[in-house]
Amino acid sequence: MNRVVVTGMGAITPIGNTVEEFWNGIKQGTVGIDFITKFDTEDFEVKLAAEVKGFVAKERMDFKSAKRMSPFSQYAVCAAREAWQQSGLSIDKEEPYRMGVCIGSGIGGLQDMETEGLKLHEKGPSRVKPLLVPMMISNMAAGNVAIDLGLKGKCVNVVTACATGTHSIGEAFRTIQVGDADVMLAGGTEASITPLGVAGFSSLTALNKSTDKTRASIPFDQDRGGFVIGEGAGVVVLEELEHAKKRGAKILAEVVGYGATCDAYHITSPAENGEGAAKAMELAIKEAGAKPEDVDYINAHGTGTHHNDLFETRAIKLALGEAAKEVKVNSTKSMVGHLLGAAGGVEFITCVKSIEEEYIHQTVGTITPDEECDLDYVLGQGVNQPVYLVLTNSLGFGGHNATLAIKKYES
Repeated sequence: MNRVVVTGMGAITPIGNTVEEFWNGIKQGTVGIDFITKFDTEDFEVKLAAEVKGFVAKERMDFKSAKRMSPFSQYAVCAAREAWQQSGLSIDKEEPYRMGVCIGSGIGGLQDMETEGLKLHEKGPSRVKPLLVPMMISNMAAGNVAIDLGLKGKCVNVVTACATGTHSIGEAFRTIQVGDADVMLAGGTEASITPLGVAGFSSLTALNKSTDKTRASIPFDQDRGGFVIGEGAGVVVLEELEHAKKRGAKILAEVVGYGATCDAYHITSPAENGEGAAKAMELAIKEAGAKPEDVDYINAHGTGTHHNDLFETRAIKLALGEAAKEVKVNSTKSMVGHLLGAAGGVEFITCVKSIEEEYIHQTVGTITPDEECDLDYVLGQGVNQPVYLVLTNSLGFGGHNATLAIKKYES
């Protein structure tokens, strides 16, 4: 099996629209949660979200192209461009049919579905815009990235709700491992802070109704009351090791394991004993050729809902055994909210930066963990320490579990 490394990263997030801006925000403990500006929330119980700020599509890409893309595709294209630029790849020097894309979105163009649905009911079918379908369907993020960069190899998208980004990177990793591609752009993207998106999650009682920006997304805290909906994109360049070495690429980290399971239990709740998520972690650790005590840090799914945080804590204990007491666990969602299908991509970037800079960020806003949430959630301040092997978890509605193992690159 081919070894797979990371050579580029790009991000659009609620705390920065480049990886550098995002990571600086992470180190500073910046919380990107604020009152919703995208629509009037007067009739909504939920008032807060983690919106992308200062992103103007026509300043980042051709105006005509931007108009043909829903925001989730715009975010993906911009993140992909940043990752591509960092990687140093040039399409003119590569075989385009050996370069592919695996970028997913949990929902796709929800804004377009919403606005055009209203037009249909209020003004009739003739008023629905011709580009509705190619703007709303979730595969168009991958398609638009491939078109933008000229990538003619495998181009797919994974849709597994909140596990989408992690599964997308995992499936891209597998594609390179077995020799179906030399390079894959992979990750997740989402833009679902809309009336329907917020109302739907709110009706499900999944969202926190707090109006305190600093205490709205508080994973593992005894006072947690749901997640905060966010948006953005995280895209990385994965590359076959020898291909990267041959062209002299700077290698940021190595992907060494991928675990994917299903709870087969409930449409929204994880399995109560955490066995499905635990199995995904165990599979990733095994493929990495590691032992539980080798894991330095886990970037948890950590949404801030009662069930997720409790059952994921149980899963970590089940997967790591005694080593769970020593591992650092945090939640990037404490700062950027829950980016749904984009969460795994952005959190993967967090893990790579943690390895590079030997820094594990705090779980911001969390003060007093729940009684059964008794692991080291990195409270109060971040930790400077060597980071060699990291796990990142994502869990999605439908029982989807995904774990990636990432390690410091050694030749």
